[in-house]
Parts: sequence; structure tokens; C-alpha cells
Amino acid sequence: MKKYVAALDQGTTSSRTIFFDAQGKAVASAQREFRQLYPKPGWVEHDARDILTSQFESFRAALASGGISADEIAAIGVANQRETVLVWDRFTGKPVYNAIVWQCRRTAEVCERLKARHEKFVYERTGLNIDAYFSASKLQWILENVPFARKRAERGELLFGTVDTFLIWHLTGGRTHATDYSNASRTMLFNIHTLRWDEELCRLFDIPMCMLPEVRFSGADYGLTDKAVFGAEIPVCGVAGDQQAALFGQLCVEKGTVKNTYGTGCFLLMNTGKDAIGSRNGLITTLSASVGKSPDYVLEGSVFIAGAAVQWLRDGVGLVESAQETEKLALSVEDTGGVMFVPAFVGLGAPHWDSECRGMIYGITRGTARAHIVRAALESIALQTFDVVHAMEQDTRVTIQRLCADGGASANDFLMQFQADVLGAEVARPASMETTARGVAYLAGLACEFYKDLNDLRGFGGEMTVFFPRMDDAHRAEKLLAWEEALGRDMYRVKK
Repeated sequence: MKKYVAALDQGTTSSRTIFFDAQGKAVASAQREFRQLYPKPGWVEHDARDILTSQFESFRAALASGGISADEIAAIGVANQRETVLVWDRFTGKPVYNAIVWQCRRTAEVCERLKARHEKFVYERTGLNIDAYFSASKLQWILENVPFARKRAERGELLFGTVDTFLIWHLTGGRTHATDYSNASRTMLFNIHTLRWDEELCRLFDIPMCMLPEVRFSGADYGLTDKAVFGAEIPVCGVAGDQQAALFGQLCVEKGTVKNTYGTGCFLLMNTGKDAIGSRNGLITTLSASVGKSPDYVLEGSVFIAGAAVQWLRDGVGLVESAQETEKLALSVEDTGGVMFVPAFVGLGAPHWDSECRGMIYGITRGTARAHIVRAALESIALQTFDVVHAMEQDTRVTIQRLCADGGASANDFLMQFQADVLGAEVARPASMETTARGVAYLAGLACEFYKDLNDLRGFGGEMTVFFPRMDDAHRAEKLLAWEEALGRDMYRVKK
């Protein structure tokens, strides 16, 4: 009897496996960290063997911790770090080079040159801004810098994939070379309007199309695992990039629904239904995870520094001993005492896109205490989120009524309440923060009919904690004007 769905959550620093039962409850899990490789300043790589080993070991460890047999698994879903690039031998499965991670900036100069001539063309086809963040220029770099790689690729000997594709290829013993729409839409080679790999984009980046995987729905048949991998043939039925998986895990499947993952940075995604919104505010358009139907379009905006600001308070300047301490400190003062914290440690993300800005603490007086600075740091996370939400509302002409929150920093009640206050909207936090794993488990479970339908899923995951706005309009306007002034001072300081 099939009792569980397995979610493989392959992240940037670790690989996890979580098993969910028929009621959507997480019953067993395991996690394995792996090495980060920095061969040159700005370069980030992973050893592909570490990715495979850590993911497979976490699966076996989760089986053992839960006393579960592989024969009891109805299906596997794969969620993955997006945009990371792998190229491997079609016959042996051996990578020709390390995985080039989404964070890697080695192709930044190439992208800047392309942007000068092709920015509009690429955006209209892909919904993406030309940037080293996405996959195409990384794949191009491998073909141009690894000996014989281009010739071998042109002969059909090499395969390309993001991490999901690489995992599935090895899970199925090389029988399936495929990805889903959510991951394909992050490569800068996929036309989000025709839902096909784009020949002109491939010519622009000089990518042989024979390398590219087949694209399927997120909830679909991706083949059976090779029995040698886990001791049983298990259907792989779900695939999604981590942020789209989290959007599905929050059940943001209707037009206008929004989720924000409060991690090191923030990832905000809004489901825009069948409308591919061209952003006027620096947001990108991508594709959602879906089961058995064409994917919805999604607007996405990123905040570079969120939880990382709290880490800096703890590890950089020693103002707190733990992240948990920040909530108590923030509540110990009535306000920030006029202090504004702009956490532009690596520049500002959407919608400002100012890479030259740096962090700034503004408004310090003799009466400023550490609690004021800590509170200002937490408020800055919510204020940056407001900027992205406001950009989404302008682009879509939809007023957001509720923001679904997840990620580690969303455990901070002060932050969630302040977020609701500055948005003037509800903020809903699920009982379970494992929304990425839950989302891909839902996709796999629906595809194999382990779960009945979306209505069945709405009863899973426990009660939501909802934060309602309590701040009056005058106070909200005052706070937002102060934030705008602080941003303006920071940007002006750089330009001057």
C-alpha cells in the first residue's frame, strides 16, 4: 500500500527529503549539507557529485528515521535551486564541469554587452532581464571554456539541465531528460508565450538545441526511478523551481494571490493568471507550477537583503546574540526613534535596481539605543517588501488583500505585524514553514492521484496565523515617506 509522497528539496547549501502522508502531514525528514566552491572572486560552483550524493543520502536517511520502506512511496517530487547549470555526458552521466550556481557572476560582462543590443528582444520573449543570474550565459561559458565541449554538444553527446533535470536523469537511470515549465522559464532560452525553446534565443547564446531537455507540466510523468537507486521503482511525478513550488505550497493558484519567502533575501511571487504582465517597474515575468494544464504567469521581485540583515546584527556587529532576540528588542521601544536602516549591502533589488548603493543607518542621535537599530533593521525588511508589492499593484492594477508568508524570518511576529501594518493588508503565515517541499509534494501527489484535488489540499498544513493591519493611515504614510527619504539619501550619496 502506498502511504507517502516524497519531496526532494535540493537547495543551494543543502539537500533535504521530507515524506508527507495522505493528510499532508510531514512524517519524516533528513538533510545533508554540501560544499560551496569559490574558485575565483565572484565565482560560485558545486561539485555535481555532492549534489547527487547529498540528495540520495537524505532520502535514505529519511526512510530510516521514519521506518519507511521505499515500496510505500507513491511518488517523488523534485524542488530545486533555480538557474544553476549542469552539462553532462549523454552516455555516462558524468558532468564535463562543476555546476555553475545561480549566484555566480562570471558572465556579468558578457550579459552587459548583450543587454546593450538585445535587452528588449530577450525580455519580450522570456520575461527576464539579461543577467548572469539566469542560465543561458552560464551554459554558453561552459561550451566556450571546457575543452571540446562545444564540438561534443553539437554532435549530440552532451546534455544540459538545471538541477532538477540532472537529478531526474540520474534517478531514472538516464531514461528521462526533462524539466518543467517553471524551471525552463528561468533559463533565458525559453519563450514564455509559445511555451517552447526559442531558436533565435539559442542562436543569440550559441546553444545547440539538441542539448535541451523536453519540457513538461510540473505535475506529470517523469518516469520511474531505477531500482538500483532506492531499491524500488518509484514514479517521479512532480518538478518545480523552489520559489514556484513555494507558491503552489501556499496554494496561491488564483489570479492576484501573492507569497513572500522571508529568507536571506525575499522572493515575492504573484500569480497573474493567463496574463503575461510586462512590468514597468523592474519585475520579471515567469511561469508557475501546474498540474495537467498550461501554467499561469507569475510576476516576481527579489529583495537582496532580508534575514541577512539580522545575521549582520548578530555576527557582524554583535548587537544581538540570536535572531530570536530581535523580536523582544524591537517591542521594547515604541518606534525606531527616527532611525532608518537601508540594508543595501550588495545594492538594492526590485524595483530600484541600484547596484551601487550600499548599506546605511540614518537618523542616529545621542538617544539612539541598540533596540532602535534592531527595530529599524526588522522594519527595513517589511519596507523593502512594500516596495515590491506596490510595484506589483501598479503593474497589475490589482490591490493585494493578503500576503502569504513563509521562510525563516517569517517566524518573527513583530516583523509580520509590521508588514501587515505598512501594506494595509493581511499577512498569513502557515503552521508549517516547509512550503517548498510541501508544494512539490502536492504537485506529485495530485499527478499520481495520491491526493484528490486542490480542495482536498486546502484542509492540510494546519491553521494559518493571520496578522491584520492595525496602523492608521497617517502613521503608515509617515513611515513610508521616511523610508522613501532614506532611500533617496542613499541613492543620492552614491551618485554624488
